[in-house]
Amino acid sequence: MSVPAAATTGRQRWAHRITDLLQPKNVLLAGLTAVGVAATGSLAGAGWGLFAAVFAGVVPAAYIERERKRGTWGDRHVVDRAKRRPIFLVILGSIAVAAALMVLAGAPTDILRSMIALWAMTVGLLAVNDAGRWKISVDAAVASAVVTMLTVVGSPWWAAAYAAVALVCWTRVVLAFHTTAQTLAGTAMGLATALLWLV
Repeated sequence: MSVPAAATTGRQRWAHRITDLLQPKNVLLAGLTAVGVAATGSLAGAGWGLFAAVFAGVVPAAYIERERKRGTWGDRHVVDRAKRRPIFLVILGSIAVAAALMVLAGAPTDILRSMIALWAMTVGLLAVNDAGRWKISVDAAVASAVVTMLTVVGSPWWAAAYAAVALVCWTRVVLAFHTTAQTLAGTAMGLATALLWLV
């Protein structure tokens, strides 16, 4: 049965709103701050989490926005897989700088390990993008990794937030930014790399 045009438009409108709300930058800002609190039980931990999120999420988002304004790509989604490599390199460099500073400053172990997990995940995303020539979903990978981190470092109850990960996957497919397989692969990569470094 075909979906009426009006219903499809409404669904896409909601998908746009949700995917903008749950974009990697926002998920990392909220999620890593919460990981910091869970790791230390203090506001100092929240500060470390926020510091990590700035380098893992805000710096790459600022780079993407700068290049968008220069006309390198159309929007933050960067639908052309061939143009994604520089973004991954910026993410890797930014996380590496932050991790080095965190080691020197004696950051809490769990938040530092979370950053290493994000770095490893980005290596995997880059490998799939370049060697595999496949546009795996970064949004799904980040959401999955953050929920897994919160579940391991914080409480098993955080696993319920995988409903939000499913919502992220839904938006990416509805908006035709990714296939279902690409979102599931991103989800699996985020889960696997977070578990690898945190468990």
